[in-house]
Amino acid sequence: MPLVPEIVVYASEDAYRVWDLTSLGAPDAPVPYWSFPWAGGQALARYLLDHPDLVRGRRVLDVASGNGLVAIAAAKAGAAHAVANDVDPFAAAAQQLNARANNVAVDSLQADILDDDRAGEFDVVLAGDVCYERELSARLLGFLQRSAGGGAAVLLADPGRSYLPRDQLEPVTAFDVSTSLAVEGTERKQTTIWRPARHPD
Repeated sequence: MPLVPEIVVYASEDAYRVWDLTSLGAPDAPVPYWSFPWAGGQALARYLLDHPDLVRGRRVLDVASGNGLVAIAAAKAGAAHAVANDVDPFAAAAQQLNARANNVAVDSLQADILDDDRAGEFDVVLAGDVCYERELSARLLGFLQRSAGGGAAVLLADPGRSYLPRDQLEPVTAFDVSTSLAVEGTERKQTTIWRPARHPD
């Protein structure tokens, strides 16, 4: 990955072929989002490696982690404990393969945690490129806001997905990220890192 050359991940050139292999013929099988690095994850990984003080010595949760890229970046930047969360068991397997490839330890948490109250368990909560469905985006925002309210540092990276709740966020920085032409329909995505907006009392 040009934006994050410090990290290597296993990736597919054809996510749809991976979908065929992992679906076992089931039409409702989950899309293999873990099979390639999305723009949001790349941007967050770059930001963490450039700002290691954000995660050094802290407990870090990467929500909807996919291949584990962001959690791996947190571990490389010195996180005391990096957790990659995803609902897909194939994602958990990919996270462990990629963590080993980068000589870091990452724990995989396979569960839907967006309605849980885990604000006190982590010091930093991260999410990359997850605002592609209305309901998911709303649930994610609630989780991130609860985490921020509990004292966690929260960052969300997004390359302009339709359901990004911009009115609830404020920008931190942005990156121009290389993407998959086959998946995104473009070779570059301007990707912004956001944090929950700080509303005056």
